[in-house]
Amino acid sequence: MTVTFKGIDHIQLAAPEGCEKEARRFYGEMIGLKEIPKPDNLQRRGGCWFQFGSQEVHIGVQQPFVPATKAHPGLLVEGLEEFRSSLIEKGIEIKEDTPINGRCRFFVSDPFGNRIEFLEYH
Repeated sequence: MTVTFKGIDHIQLAAPEGCEKEARRFYGEMIGLKEIPKPDNLQRRGGCWFQFGSQEVHIGVQQPFVPATKAHPGLLVEGLEEFRSSLIEKGIEIKEDTPINGRCRFFVSDPFGNRIEFLEYH
């Protein structure tokens, strides 16, 4: 069998029941992602979806909920330092970590405690 891996379509982060309002505020208003509609047959599960470049970020309800404090998506951006300043102005705590050669990066936690990395190659 031959398979060709093409990329990542989406990532999913877990959140507690009733998370939608806070997810929309954080991922939509504060981070700046555009919300996209969930398919009708999945809406009853709760959560919400966002566009990130040509990929999607899905916030899904998980019970019992446990935040991902180590596992995380690494989201590639252009204009990382300007983005960092924007997040700080909005009151989002930036967390630094061990540098990686050729990459600038930082971490944030979403309102549910999930770890998210933003990075830019240089």
